[in-house]
Amino acid sequence: MEFGITFKGFVDAERARYLVRAAEYAGFTYCWFYDSHILWRDCYSAIAMCMEHTKDMRFGPLVTNPDVRDWSVAASIFGSLSKQSGGRFDLAVGRGDSSMRVMGKKPATLARVADFIAKTKAMVRGEEVTYGDIPAAVKFPWAVGHDMPSWIAAYGPLALKTAGESAEGVVLQIADPGLCKWFTDQCIEAGKAAGKDMSNYRSMAAAPAYFGDKKRAIEHVKWFPAMVGNHVADIVEKYGADSDKVPQSLTSYIEKRRGYDYSKHGQADNPYLDFITDDVVESFCVLGEPDEHIAKIRDLEAAGVTQFNIYLDSGDEEEIIANYGRHVIPAFR
Repeated sequence: MEFGITFKGFVDAERARYLVRAAEYAGFTYCWFYDSHILWRDCYSAIAMCMEHTKDMRFGPLVTNPDVRDWSVAASIFGSLSKQSGGRFDLAVGRGDSSMRVMGKKPATLARVADFIAKTKAMVRGEEVTYGDIPAAVKFPWAVGHDMPSWIAAYGPLALKTAGESAEGVVLQIADPGLCKWFTDQCIEAGKAAGKDMSNYRSMAAAPAYFGDKKRAIEHVKWFPAMVGNHVADIVEKYGADSDKVPQSLTSYIEKRRGYDYSKHGQADNPYLDFITDDVVESFCVLGEPDEHIAKIRDLEAAGVTQFNIYLDSGDEEEIIANYGRHVIPAFR
């Protein structure tokens, strides 16, 4: 089991440097940053800064999308970060939910997500690439052949299929073991059907973690199921609430959802939290005492999850990192 942390773009630079050093010392091997350029500061300058303050930790956006930057510009950023860090960069891509919708634009298609990954990976390797309507192929003369690992964020059946066929891993914004297994199995089946070797396929459960009293913990992480519910609402709109393509355990909790404020995306002060129940919060997050964290992450591991990634923005960040370093991560080494 790998362990990661994720920052939003409003984390203070000095604090980010401090926390990322502490996390690497504690045994975390990944650090991710939200990439939503209107809501938060640009993530790639922060990634470059944190790379300079770590030795082995890997970094990436969680997640970027195909429509926010020209593809050669995006690939140049990815390749530059890979080169200057000694290959410590992963690419995680989604359709651009918050990044595009906060500007009144539609997210990208899944076909475009897959093509973006294929073309940017090729550019980072140093290959000649054509994309879109550019009249001439592009090639980075400075590329060093880095094979950039890729992930796709997914919930719905078509997104999971794309993640299995077109990436090395899937990002699941949820820490419910049963749902993680359901999602991961679909990715692996799709990859196998496409003729891929899926023996090393990776599955990330990304969710908040919090220690101590459950009631207090639930209040600190209640924003998370609301963010998940926003994605689930899209799936329900496409497939219907009673479709066998989406588990009823995932769709039922959004029945009383009234809306979503993208300007408060992923934040505790989002006004649309009243439909979230305590049992949903416990299911979607990792809460309680250290032994409860260990037990749930073991269940995630048994479900096929290979990385537990903590959204580190619910408060008590130092305590969470320290407790994982002292109690949780050693249980998996």
